[in-house]
Amino acid sequence: MLTVTAPRPGVRVLRLERPDRLNALTAGLVAALHAALDDAHADRACRAVVLTGAGRGFCAGVDLDGYGVPPGAEGLAGAAATRAEQEQISSLVPHLRAIRPPVIAAVNGPAAGAGLALVLGADLRLAAESARFTTAFLRAGYSAADAGTSWLLPRLVGVARAHELMLTSRRVDAAEALRIGLVTSVVPDAELLDAALATAGTIGEFDPWAVGITKQTMWAALDVPGLGAAIALEDAAQVMCVAGTTPPAAAPG
Repeated sequence: MLTVTAPRPGVRVLRLERPDRLNALTAGLVAALHAALDDAHADRACRAVVLTGAGRGFCAGVDLDGYGVPPGAEGLAGAAATRAEQEQISSLVPHLRAIRPPVIAAVNGPAAGAGLALVLGADLRLAAESARFTTAFLRAGYSAADAGTSWLLPRLVGVARAHELMLTSRRVDAAEALRIGLVTSVVPDAELLDAALATAGTIGEFDPWAVGITKQTMWAALDVPGLGAAIALEDAAQVMCVAGTTPPAAAPG
């Protein structure tokens, strides 16, 4: 369901492996992804994580034909069972944000519903030319405000555009995603993984302590009410960096 590889030192690639279902999420796949994120966080040698999908899709969202039972939810029914499923899925987004290594979403095809939420929850987003994005929830009779989408999407593309995308479930191609700021680059399909690995390699050149603090601070700053609070966070982050970062070697001469 999920494969984890290390194609370069310090870089882990997490690949959703249900290509026959466009990598739709099941309880088992979500549990495996949570475990892989924990492992990446615990590995001090891991500098960056690339999240992508197998086959022609990134992730089609939740598998409505058979999600399964989350760990610890055995025997639950009705609203209790639904809540267990919902919380297992929605907790993936803050989990992406919480782990120390930056997460790069390499979107290799359709990203819909909870699959789009995974893209939004990543620290960086790259797309193949075949990538397509849609909130999709309304198409299945569910609220489009799901798995962090109502908080993250407006911050990436603006409130007006986010509301339009959520209320119409309109599909956005890779070119439009780049234009509106949903992704930062679009590359030919065959070059996507190399582009993501190159970005991961760039991040890996920096001190991991400083990178981790930068990630933590940039996300926390989105939650504070104003500039003063953001600067206070940044000041604390810089003190932490000074205390813990290995100084670069002095320039020759």
